[in-house]
Amino acid sequence: MNIGELAARTGTSARSLRYYEQRGMLEAERTLGGWRDYPESAVDRVTLIRTLLEAGVPTQTIVEIIPCEHLGQPTTEMIDLLETERDRLDANVSDLVRARNRLTAMIQAAQSSRGELTV
Repeated sequence: MNIGELAARTGTSARSLRYYEQRGMLEAERTLGGWRDYPESAVDRVTLIRTLLEAGVPTQTIVEIIPCEHLGQPTTEMIDLLETERDRLDANVSDLVRARNRLTAMIQAAQSSRGELTV
C-alpha cells in the first residue's frame, strides 16, 4: 500500500510515517517509480508505534523494541529492555491513578461545600 493508504488506515500523517521510517521504526519497499510500498503488516506496526509513543516511550527505545516483535529468540537484553519499559509504564499508571483519586476527592469536597449532592 502507498503512504496515503497507510496514513488513512492508521490515522497517522504521512509526515509521521516518513519520520518513523527515517528513525528505523518502519520499513517500506520502493516501487520502480520510487514510491513507498508498505506491506499489510505496516498497519499493525504503526499502531504499535503510536501506542508506545502515546504511552511516553521514547523513539530510541521503540527502535530497540521493534525487533522483539519479529524475532523467534529474543535476547536477554531485549527482554530486560521490555521489562524496564513495562515497569516505567506501571509507575506512570500508578502516578496517574493517584492524581485522579486526588482530583476526585477535591471535586467531592468542592461539591459538598457548595451543598451539592455527591455520588
